[in-house]
Amino acid sequence: MGGMQSQEFDPSPFGRPALLRLPDPGIDVRGGVVALHGAGLPQRRQPLFEHLAITLTAMGFAVLTFDRRPGRNGEDTPLDVQADDALAAVEYLRATIDAPVGLYGFSQGAWAASLAAARDSTVAMLAMVGCSGVSPAEQMRFHTDERLRRAGYDDSDRALQRELRLAYEALLRGEGDYGAAATLLDAAVDQPWFPLSYLDSELPAPEQSWPDMDYDPEPAFSEVTCPVLLIWGADEDCVPAAASEQVWRRATQSAGHPEPTVVTLADCGHFPAPVNEPNSLTVPIAAFSPAYTIALRRWFAER
Repeated sequence: MGGMQSQEFDPSPFGRPALLRLPDPGIDVRGGVVALHGAGLPQRRQPLFEHLAITLTAMGFAVLTFDRRPGRNGEDTPLDVQADDALAAVEYLRATIDAPVGLYGFSQGAWAASLAAARDSTVAMLAMVGCSGVSPAEQMRFHTDERLRRAGYDDSDRALQRELRLAYEALLRGEGDYGAAATLLDAAVDQPWFPLSYLDSELPAPEQSWPDMDYDPEPAFSEVTCPVLLIWGADEDCVPAAASEQVWRRATQSAGHPEPTVVTLADCGHFPAPVNEPNSLTVPIAAFSPAYTIALRRWFAER
């Protein structure tokens, strides 16, 4: 197994601080991959990307990572912006290595990666881990309910959490009733499950918004024409994996595109390691699931 070369760019030719990993000189470059981030870690250096680079450079693929552009006022970076930056990185990497370039996306990055691939048919491949086939709002409803369920809370607690989350969503759309939402919050904020809800202890301000809250990924899925790899953990707790797979298959069938390759990782949740810590910068490379590494190697070998 070969090593890899590293080049840092700050700024890069496409505007974002970046890290390019290349195969050792004795290995021909056969393609490239631009990696997109999960919501919690915007850095170009993180364990997930390190593992990806170690795995793929040994096979002749260049791997380009970059620092995600920050959102405004602490909000998530809009998916449109993430997709634009991804395509700028793809264009740069393609010109640099003179070979086909695809995208890799984890969690939130999978929405942006699929949106970018839908916009640009020259994206050569799309590999995604923990991809959600539903909107960010629906995904968070699933995730927070699953957190309460796994923590042992009963149906009444879960129903109150869901009702409060729906009230927050309505306020963020500019449609909600602040008085009714405040009553729900008063009933919930001191409950032991509230820290599991990912909800603020204050209601959203009138000017606050979540632009991508109701983003529907299915239209973008139907526009993706390149080969697609979808990886979920068997114990996925963050996105509705079964429903997301159905959305992908429906989208590709309706558009007449090849179905994605689907891999399920035993003993993993949302993160492709038994240590389910997607926002940790200290996960060792050895902790990643061997089945995940094998899935990447097999699929990229066919490319």
